[in-house]
Amino acid sequence: MGRSILLLVSAVLLLNAHLGSCGCFKRIFSFGDSIIDTGNFAHAAGNNPGPIIEWPYGMTFFHHPTGRVSDGRVIVDFYVQALGLPFLPPSMVGEEAEQFPTGANFAVFGALGLTPDYYMRRYNFSMPMPWCLDRQLDSFKKVLARIAPGPGATKNLLRESLLVMGEIGGNDYNFWFFNTKTSRDRETPEQYMPDVVARIGAGVQEVIGLGAKTILVPGNFPIGCVPRYLSSFRSNNPADYDEFHCLRWFNDFSQKHNRMLVQEINRLKSQNPGVKIIYADYFAAAMEFVKNPHKYGIDDPLTACCGGNGPYHTGKDCDKNAKIWGNPANFASWDQLHMTEKAYNVIADGVLNGPYADIPLLHAC
Repeated sequence: MGRSILLLVSAVLLLNAHLGSCGCFKRIFSFGDSIIDTGNFAHAAGNNPGPIIEWPYGMTFFHHPTGRVSDGRVIVDFYVQALGLPFLPPSMVGEEAEQFPTGANFAVFGALGLTPDYYMRRYNFSMPMPWCLDRQLDSFKKVLARIAPGPGATKNLLRESLLVMGEIGGNDYNFWFFNTKTSRDRETPEQYMPDVVARIGAGVQEVIGLGAKTILVPGNFPIGCVPRYLSSFRSNNPADYDEFHCLRWFNDFSQKHNRMLVQEINRLKSQNPGVKIIYADYFAAAMEFVKNPHKYGIDDPLTACCGGNGPYHTGKDCDKNAKIWGNPANFASWDQLHMTEKAYNVIADGVLNGPYADIPLLHAC
């Protein structure tokens, strides 16, 4: 009897070890924007990174600012923890010397899918941030050439890695919609949407060409439920809102982006048999706490935890002088644009365990 129990316990421990570390992923490399930046922007900005390195950012989990644009962990942090890996270091900190044994995060606050030059040439529109997916991939290839020189070594390293391609592309729309000169023009972002999606697809194909075998590609969020959008585009017309009091047009816009992205992913899947390209439905995952906020302990999913006295707790940026409206665990929105650790945890769980990934990430091995 004792031997049987011992064998059973050993089997359970082995099973849990596999689920916790997902042994085929020895490292994670991620690309994106402020949704998953773990410190690159703060490092690049040097002595002028803004309020994200001040209290109350980081108050929940780390208990101090880390360069993450949240009260605590961001989505990629939940991925690495579930996969039994340490938190991803920001790539810029060790680009020249770090070996990144368990991966690195190339995501940067404010990053675009397309280049700033694209918008200047096409629309004479100046994007406020210089970072884009092109620059992140260039940095990634530079790091790969140093830590795994030669095509064979690179392919071996990437075969054992998970690559997270985003979320990215959201700022290509945010910066347009929040610019006072262009905010009323909704047709132009729809015109360049196919180019944003194509660039994400090209990025996926680029890392496949380098040897990647598993790539997670997230979609866009329901931006019509984001406090800053709700405040900036308030309407007296009830038809502009859906049953959850989110802005209907902006959520339809996000879903249009996501439908194009799914089509692009399906095209890439057909061209790259043997490669797992996983679509993460961040829109549907985020709508979970919009539709059923009390299930997750969220009081009002459309108001921000950190901000001002305006509608949706807007009217003032989140900084050391802003108002904290309560425990961040009771909010989905942290600083009116980015989410709380609580919301990111809900989304990550839907991707790790299903149903918000066409292959749940914990089963991707």
